[in-house]
Amino acid sequence: MKVSQLSVFLENKSGRLADVTRTLSENKINIRALSIADTIDYGLLRLIVNDPTSAKAALTDAGFTVALTEVLAIEIPDSPGGLAGIIDIMAEEGINIEYMYAFVGTSGENAIVIFRIEKVDEAITILQRKGVRIFTGEELHSL
Repeated sequence: MKVSQLSVFLENKSGRLADVTRTLSENKINIRALSIADTIDYGLLRLIVNDPTSAKAALTDAGFTVALTEVLAIEIPDSPGGLAGIIDIMAEEGINIEYMYAFVGTSGENAIVIFRIEKVDEAITILQRKGVRIFTGEELHSL
């Protein structure tokens, strides 16, 4: 149920993001979802890709600092209140959300939200008990 996410540390200078995407392209890695955050000195690029192990190796070989992190990919109705329902479950159960980002395949159906959660295994148990669909890494990487 856990999904491997790449976290790539980037200097805040022109062309670094292009270097990452070019490296992935040259290695036939497809980006499924991404999020980027920045500070004054660096950016943190988070990626879900079709082959996280190969992507990590390619980016490391290209000189990037890369980490693999376990996250959850949760299916959420793409409608008002869909996300609120999942977050309410987590709040009621005391599950801390460190960060999240989302992507939608077809509007009006379901979205997939990537959650970095403090207690991943506990969250999986609780969410499954509540009938929430959690994607496996294979399912998400093959989208």
